[in-house]
Amino acid sequence: MQSSNRTVNVGLIGLGTVGGGVFRLIQSHAARYLETRGIDLRISRACGLDEGRARELGVTPAQFTTDWRDIVDDPSIDIVVEVIGGEHPATEIFTESFAHGKHVVSANKALLGRHMEELAGAAHAAGVQLRCEASCGGGIPIVDTLERDLSGNTVLAIAGIVNGTTNYILSRMADEGLGYEEVLADAQRLGYAEADPSADVDGFDAASKIAILSSIGFATRITTDDVFMQGIRTISAEDIEAARDLGFAIKMLAIGRRTDEGADVRVHPAMIPATHPLAGVSGAMNAVYVVGDAVGETMFYGAGAGAFPTASAVVGDVLALAEDISAGVKPLPEPEPFPRQMPVRSIEDLMTRYYVRLLPGDGAAAAATETLAAHGVPVGETIARGDGSVVLVTDTCREGDMAAALGALAAPDAAAQVANAIRIENIAAWTEGVEAN
Repeated sequence: MQSSNRTVNVGLIGLGTVGGGVFRLIQSHAARYLETRGIDLRISRACGLDEGRARELGVTPAQFTTDWRDIVDDPSIDIVVEVIGGEHPATEIFTESFAHGKHVVSANKALLGRHMEELAGAAHAAGVQLRCEASCGGGIPIVDTLERDLSGNTVLAIAGIVNGTTNYILSRMADEGLGYEEVLADAQRLGYAEADPSADVDGFDAASKIAILSSIGFATRITTDDVFMQGIRTISAEDIEAARDLGFAIKMLAIGRRTDEGADVRVHPAMIPATHPLAGVSGAMNAVYVVGDAVGETMFYGAGAGAFPTASAVVGDVLALAEDISAGVKPLPEPEPFPRQMPVRSIEDLMTRYYVRLLPGDGAAAAATETLAAHGVPVGETIARGDGSVVLVTDTCREGDMAAALGALAAPDAAAQVANAIRIENIAAWTEGVEAN
C-alpha cells in the first residue's frame, strides 16, 4: 500500500444519472485508489434537489446539501464536479469555484461548446484547471488523447458518431426496415431518447462535442454556433435501403477537418462506405475517428452515455488532479485558451457528392438532371428503383450550387419532386496530408 500525503476532497454538484454514477464509482473504488495510487479521494459534500435520491445513493446527511454554494464556499474542498448541465447555474458554479481556487471537472458539453474560451480563461487567471473529458463521447478517452497523446501530430481530421440517440435510431431503421417516427417513439419508451429529442436528432448535442474536439485538435477556437447542423428527421427507410444498394451506410456524423481555407466543421447525416469502420458502429455506441499527419488513422470506440461510462471519464479527470494535490503539489493552471486562429469555412464551399431521391413521376429524372446541370451540379449516375422512385448520384459539386439547385426543384411548378438529398462523404479527404511511411 502506498502512503497518501493528504485526503483530496471532492464536492459533487448533481445527483442525477451521471452524478449518481460518479458518487457510486468513487465510493466503491476509493480503497483501490488509495492502495494502487496512494490517493485518498473522498466526496465530502454532494448537492442535489431530491433528498430521497441522495439517500438512495448512500449520501449521508452530513454530505448532503441542496445549495451548490455550500460546496463552492467550503474551503476544504479541492475539486468541484459539475454534472447538472445547462448554462445556469452551471456558469456561476464554474466562475465562483475558480474564484475560490477550486478546480472544476465537468461533463457539460452544451455550456463548454459555446463558452469554453471565457471559462478556460477564468480558470487560467485563477491558476486552476477546467477538465472536461466526459463532455465529448461519454467514456471514450478522446479529450486527453487529443491534448496529450496525439500532441506530436498535426491533427488533420476528427470525424465521429458522438450521439448515441441518433445512432440507435439509424441502426434500428437499418436493421429492421422501420421508419424514423416509429423508431423514435420506441427509443423514447426505452429511455434512449428524451421526450423532446431536438438536441439529439437535430444535431445540437453532436455540434457541441465537435466544437470542443476541433478546438483542441486544431488549436483554434470553435464554438457550437460555428458548426453547420442538420438532423436526421428526413431520413427514411427508403433512403437507408437505397444507400445499402449503393454500398453505403447512413450515419449521423460530426466532422471537423483542417483545410487550406480554414476549419470545416459540420454535423449531418451522410453516406459512408459500408466497409468503413464507422459504418459498423451500431446501437447507442459512439466512435471517434482521428487522423494525424504522423500517426495516420486511429479510432476510439465505446459507450457515449450512461451513468458509469460517463462517470469513468469524470473520475479519470478527478484522479488526474488528485494525484498532484494528494502529494502536496499544485496542479499546473489551465493553459491560456486558444483564440480564433483559423477561419471557419462556410458550408457552401464544401465539395462533395450527393444522393438525390426523386418521387415517382414521368420525366422526373430528366427534368431534375437538367435543373441540377443548370446550377453546376453534374449527375454521374441515374438509378431507377422498384417503387418507381429514381436515385441520382451526383459527381463532386459545391454545396452552395447544390443548395440552389434543390431550391429550384422545390418550386411549386418543378417537374420533379425531391424526396431527400443526402451528402456522400468524401472520406478520402480525411487522410489528405498523412505522411508516407
